[in-house]
Formats: sequence, C-alpha cells, structure tokens
Amino acid sequence: MTILGCIADDFTGATDLAGLLARSGVSVSLRLGLPESAPDGIADVEVVALKSRMSPVDDAVTETRAALDWLQASGARQFYWKYCSTFDSTATGNIGPVAEALLADLGGAQTIYCPAFPENGRRVFMGNLFVGRQPLAESPMKDHPLTPMQDSDLTRLLAPQLGGAPVGLIDWPTVAKGADAVREALADLSAQGVRHVVTDAVSDADLEVIARATSDLPLLTGGSALARPLPAIWREAGLLDGAATGFQPPVLPKGAVVLSGSCSAMTRAQVAHYKPLAPNYRLDPLALAKDGFAAARDWFAAQDPDAAVLIYASAEPDEVRRAQAELGVARAGDIVEEALAQIARDARASGRARFVVAGGETSGAVARALGVTRLMIGKEIAPGVPWTYAEDSQGALALALKSGNFGAESFFADALAALPPA
Repeated sequence: MTILGCIADDFTGATDLAGLLARSGVSVSLRLGLPESAPDGIADVEVVALKSRMSPVDDAVTETRAALDWLQASGARQFYWKYCSTFDSTATGNIGPVAEALLADLGGAQTIYCPAFPENGRRVFMGNLFVGRQPLAESPMKDHPLTPMQDSDLTRLLAPQLGGAPVGLIDWPTVAKGADAVREALADLSAQGVRHVVTDAVSDADLEVIARATSDLPLLTGGSALARPLPAIWREAGLLDGAATGFQPPVLPKGAVVLSGSCSAMTRAQVAHYKPLAPNYRLDPLALAKDGFAAARDWFAAQDPDAAVLIYASAEPDEVRRAQAELGVARAGDIVEEALAQIARDARASGRARFVVAGGETSGAVARALGVTRLMIGKEIAPGVPWTYAEDSQGALALALKSGNFGAESFFADALAALPPA
C-alpha cells in the first residue's frame, strides 16, 4: 500500500529523498521520468523523478501535474514536492508555481516550504537559508551557472514566483515550542489567507516537530530531510506494520566510471581528490562544440574495462562563464550532458555496471541514456546519496546519482569502495 507520493524536480534530488526514506525502514520505489506502467502498490513510498528544475514554468507545472495524477492512482494519502536544499530556482520558478498547482489540484488550503537539511549543513533561521555557516547568497551557490542564488531570504525568493502572493514564516522560536505551537501559527496564517509558509529548522528535532505539526496537510514541500520523520509518524498512526528488509545488492562486474558534470565547489574538490587515483579525462565544452565527442570516446575506449575511470566537465566559475558567453548558457550545459550521456552508453556497452554520477542535470541525462526507468534503493554512501540498482538487457547495474554539493571530498572513492567486490 502506497502511503506517500513524492515528486522531485531532478534525479539526484529523487535519490536523495528515496535514500533517506529507505533509511527510515520503508520500502521505496523510484521512477525516473513519468511512469508509463500503471502503479503496482508494492512500495510504501513512490518517488517520481522529473527533470524539471530548469524547464519553462508551464512545462514544469504540466509535467508535475501528470506525475501527481499517477501518484493519486497509486493510492497515496499524502504528497511531497521535493526540491533542492539550496532552494535552486529562478525569479519565476519553478518551486512556487509547481507547489501552487499541486495545492490547487489536491484541494489544499495551505502548504509549507522547508528545505532545511541539517545533516548536510542546510539550515533555515528567521527565514534565511544557510549553507554551512554562510548565508545562501554568500555561499558558492551565488556562482551557480544556471541558478545563481543571490538572496538568502526564502520569503523574498518565493513571493515573486507566486505572483506576489503573501508568504508566511513560522520562525524558530515558534518551532522550538513544539508541534502544537506550529499548528496554531499555521492556522493563524491560514485565517489571514496565507497559503504558502516557510518554516525555520536548524536541527533534526525541528524537522520532527514540523513533520508532526503538518501530518494532516495533503501537500508538503521541501528538501529531503523533512520526509525522514514521516515513517515513524505513520507507524504511530497504524499505517505501517513491521520493518522493511534491506535491499540485497547484486554482484556486479569490476569496471566503473565516474561521470561529473557538476561545477559546484564540492564536486570540484571531489574531482581534484579523485584525479590522482584513476585515469581521467576533462571535457571542455568549447572543444566539444568545435570537434565533437570522438576524442573523448577514443580515450575512453582505450581504458581497461575492469578499472575505474573519471570523466569530468567540472570547472571553475570563470571557465564556465567563458563557455556560456561563447556558446550560450543552455548550449554549454547541453553539450556536456550529451557527451557524458554518450560515454555512459559506451561504458555500458563495454560491460561496465558501476556508475557514479555528479550533478542533477548530468544524472538525468545519464539515466535516460542508459534507459533506466525504475530503481531499487540500497544503502547510503553519504547523507542523501544512496546506491541504487536497476536491470537492463545486460543484467544488473548500480548508479550513485549525487547532487553537486553532497558528499565529502573523498566521495567518489568512498562510493566505489561501498559496493560489494566482483
């Protein structure tokens, strides 16, 4: 029986959410893209991963509504709109417009926005989002090539996306008083006609308070961490009985490939850490645009198929801006995704079955290139990043789909070491 239906705006966000829920002892099914088959009702949680973060607003809303229709058919009782814990968005969307569309379709009167993920250093205080000790607008996210975040106040970020509709705030002193205080504050805001409410959270205990206070709302929105307390609440309500058994990973061939398209500060550090450990090749979008993918594919074809290799396009912000200035923002990103997707196909054709992928857009491109539509969720490598498993005509394969900012500097090596040996 499906209890929670989740929609994520990119593939790494979906695996982040699925991994945290699986950690809480529920069965989780992850669908990549809009499902074509009917719901089977096997999993406690169904997660639909879209690739809508950078889509035009109307397209994102249409696709998300279609995902909601499918999740409603699965019998889900509550719904979750998952976006990045750094609130990645533009002045026009897509976080607010999608939430408003879902709220309308569900007939809900109010929803909350809670991107906090304390375990990964994302906290919201007095409506301002912090990344570690830095306000969002002073963090490396200010230089994001597609969604530069230059304001830390979530209420100010959200209001223009909602056409100027009022955005409320449940501040930390209220959260600290407990779930009843949060419920009362939400009711007061609702009486004032405020449908969209940002909630402070600086600890996991705060997230549990918020989850309990909003357990009767049809729609929750946030990063992945707000969902983690939900299974315990369901058990208390008698919606779950027993514990889910852990997924047993299959035996896989030795060969592995690390594909990095993210240009986040953490991914750049991870690339630098892993380069001395494996053969590596850098993709330059300007060279790709001029000469195509042949050189990269030839280099990859010459590598030992039983070894791990790194192929990356991660670059410093100034380099990214130069490529965008010459090629255009969309083309500079698309050509890297196309190259990494092609190399993923080459890797699978060579018999490789272990894929580590850094970056939300890159993860979506790679998963689609491999024809993956459903994943089983395995153990976490780092908070919010599990190994996931799929099947194709060649057999089993494993994918670690990592958001750009997640994981320690040693993440790539740690991920491969976490898989059972061949």
